[in-house]
Amino acid sequence: QLQLVESGGGLVQPGGSLRLSCAASGNIFRFYTMGWYRQAVGKQRELVASITSNGITNYADSVKGRFTISRDNAKNTVYLQSNSLKPEDTAVYYCNARSFNSNSWGQGTQVTVSS
Repeated sequence: QLQLVESGGGLVQPGGSLRLSCAASGNIFRFYTMGWYRQAVGKQRELVASITSNGITNYADSVKGRFTISRDNAKNTVYLQSNSLKPEDTAVYYCNARSFNSNSWGQGTQVTVSS
């Protein structure tokens, strides 16, 4: 399994932007499907975006056109560029790495959208 460490969360005003990063250990990062999930208080964890090993992306309807997931296999890092943030985007954001025989999670990073 990969070890995952998220960074880049924080407090931002509505309409603002944040870039989340997730650094992974191991030299087989490029084979994993990477994803960003979020969990708001009192709600279930939900998929925000994912990117496969060959770069195919998938987004939740609520973030399409605002968020962009990308990966840099040379740096073992996946990113989530979040623009036009809304208060309902407030949540703990988790990085996920998935392969046919493993599923790893980061510790999460808080994103708060508030004026």
